[in-house]
Amino acid sequence: MTDDRDLDTHMGVKTQRTIRGNDPDKAIISVAMTGAMTLRSRCPSVPYTPQEIAEQAQEAREAGASVAHIHARTDNGSPTYDTQKYQEIYDEVRDHTDILINFSTGALHEPLESRIDYIQEVQPDIGALNMGSMNYARWSDSQEDYAYNMVFENPLEEIEEMVEAMNEADVKPELECFDTGHIGSIRPLLKQDILDHPIHFSIIMGIVGGIPPTVNNLMNQVRQLPDDANWQLIGIGFPNQWPLVSAALAMGGNVRVGVEDNYYIQDGEKSNNAELVEKAARMARDVDREPATPEEAAEIMDFEPNY
Repeated sequence: MTDDRDLDTHMGVKTQRTIRGNDPDKAIISVAMTGAMTLRSRCPSVPYTPQEIAEQAQEAREAGASVAHIHARTDNGSPTYDTQKYQEIYDEVRDHTDILINFSTGALHEPLESRIDYIQEVQPDIGALNMGSMNYARWSDSQEDYAYNMVFENPLEEIEEMVEAMNEADVKPELECFDTGHIGSIRPLLKQDILDHPIHFSIIMGIVGGIPPTVNNLMNQVRQLPDDANWQLIGIGFPNQWPLVSAALAMGGNVRVGVEDNYYIQDGEKSNNAELVEKAARMARDVDREPATPEEAAEIMDFEPNY
């Protein structure tokens, strides 16, 4: 069994770093570039077109990101699940940079078949997969109301079908877990031999309906993971994100930043994808970890990129 503790000695002091399957010396930084609902009216730097997404992916790669998480958008910013649009985005990003490409498969009302189609036809390196149904909401303190409020349905049979489709397309699944029960949902997948170790998890915190965004809860989520698992922290919203990013990096985890999740560098200061990655990269170096290259990230997650 893989030991889940790494003992470092620094200036004569022993410290413990939780690593699971991650690399204690390298940090995978993902950039969530677009989201499905983030609009330029709220954050002017959100990219919509394949060209804009590709240019920002290149900038984020230069700033330290090794993975670009992408929701396809139409040129006017509406979410789209069109296979041709995903192909255009893939081709444009690949022409600009070697960053690993991660496509979302989440949707509120889009049929599963259309999401399977662009995964299998375009074959990104990674596919993000939501691991359970839930109330899914964001509360705005300034507006004293929900920014959005919905029920997010992800039945187990659809999860299984999507994992099998990713396997057929040689796409690495990234399991997005908003609560502890979502982590437990891997058991039937393992029993059916449709999910293989090492598993790549995203621990998402800050959504109303999911696990509250505290460091104690992050530690508890990590304890539930298999010993050889890779994991990243996704903190939603300001001010939740940056303290959790700091904790995850100190624990040996990976992190995701970008305008989908939070567009504030600090209170009142909206930013862009590259600047958010730059801050995460600085924070990684502050705990003696270097941002991983795309090649290193693929090696850590144990898959071959679909270049």
